[in-house]
Amino acid sequence: MGIVQSNNLLPEMPDHIAIIMDGNGRWAARRSMNRLKGHEQGAKAVREAVKGCLELGIPYLTLFAFSSENWKRPQEEVNHLMGLFKFFIKRELNELKKSGVKVNFIGHINKLPQDVQSLVELALNETRQNTKLVLTIALSYGGRSEIVDAAKRLAVKVKAGELEPEDICEENFAPSLDTAGIPDPDLIIRTSGEKRLSNFLLWQCAYAELVFQDVLWPDFNKENLENALDEYHSRCRRYGAISV
Repeated sequence: MGIVQSNNLLPEMPDHIAIIMDGNGRWAARRSMNRLKGHEQGAKAVREAVKGCLELGIPYLTLFAFSSENWKRPQEEVNHLMGLFKFFIKRELNELKKSGVKVNFIGHINKLPQDVQSLVELALNETRQNTKLVLTIALSYGGRSEIVDAAKRLAVKVKAGELEPEDICEENFAPSLDTAGIPDPDLIIRTSGEKRLSNFLLWQCAYAELVFQDVLWPDFNKENLENALDEYHSRCRRYGAISV
């Protein structure tokens, strides 16, 4: 399948796509490989997703790379994932910079190993002037903790007398989230066939279209992205109103 067309015109693309990258372990298990090999192959699929969004003119892409719950995994796997993040940033940073990609990170970055934090800072600094695509990587991220952290930031303002409790509203709550300045996702894709959000962008996904695909993340490619967009364009987004 390709992008659905109407009257020979391309449909309007979403501003923001977010992806829950799931299925690395199952991909490896089906091939009788160590699950760490699945993570390595999954890193290649990241390149496919970024390339696809650049080609389709989608300005924001957010990838759920490592959740706050993933710290509970075996230490060997956590260490491997941290090493994979470092390898990915070192290998891809120049290409991302040349392609006009601005790299952004959300989550408890301070919990990452210091060498990973240093590369995060490098990626932020090297790409901060880019404007073609904002690639946000969620590392050590959890949607509930993000909301709690935002509430704490507002509580500090209330305590300091900078904000009245009755003035707290959606409009000033959202800028206190990690995703301040980034539009809410229009489309959330989850691979591997699982049908849940797994604590990802819980505030921001209020009106996102959810597409669940059976493909395992290491096999994700531009065709899968276009299939998800076909489904997205087949839906009527009413935001609580009545469709015309």
